[in-house]
Amino acid sequence: MQVKSATFVVSNSEVAKCPNTMIPEYAFIGRSNVGKSSLINMLTNRKSLAKTSGRPGKTQLINHFLINKNWHLVDLPGYGYARVSKKDKKYFQKFITDYFEHRQQLVSAFVLVDCRHEPQPIDTDFMEYLGEHQIPFSIIFTKADKLKPNALERNIEFYKKTLLASAWIEFPNYFISSASNKIGQEEILAYIDEINNNFEQD
Repeated sequence: MQVKSATFVVSNSEVAKCPNTMIPEYAFIGRSNVGKSSLINMLTNRKSLAKTSGRPGKTQLINHFLINKNWHLVDLPGYGYARVSKKDKKYFQKFITDYFEHRQQLVSAFVLVDCRHEPQPIDTDFMEYLGEHQIPFSIIFTKADKLKPNALERNIEFYKKTLLASAWIEFPNYFISSASNKIGQEEILAYIDEINNNFEQD
């Protein structure tokens, strides 16, 4: 898939105020500072579609972007951001779960994890939440350029063993990415394109 157009649509904190269209949408979420904004900009070939910042937790709303005029990319707040109050954390979590549990247009989610780190409970807990609610998702291992190939492979294998040692029967679909080197761009967009084609046929 080639991204020919990418435009901002709306930001809000209520699922009811999300775009009232029936086109498919894909949600991107992960811990703060995982490189989500950089990944979104890389996928869309835009330098500042999603705002990047040295301050983690900048995304605090549900952000919709219309891609190629036929699907929505949804930029969701990072979970586990340490610098917001407990009250705000609960609030963010509420509209995140409201989105996943009530947004009918959601086709699939992408959970971003930093490939340099071992599995974090907050990531695996969120994946378990998605699994329990039967929400399709893929994992995107970000910042792949920061590791040598052998180290990257070891880390992913460790991630697989960790998930499969719990309640998972099989490891979720996953992608390897690097925003700076555009690793994974073609594969992720091809995956979305394939789902969109099936969506149109249905």
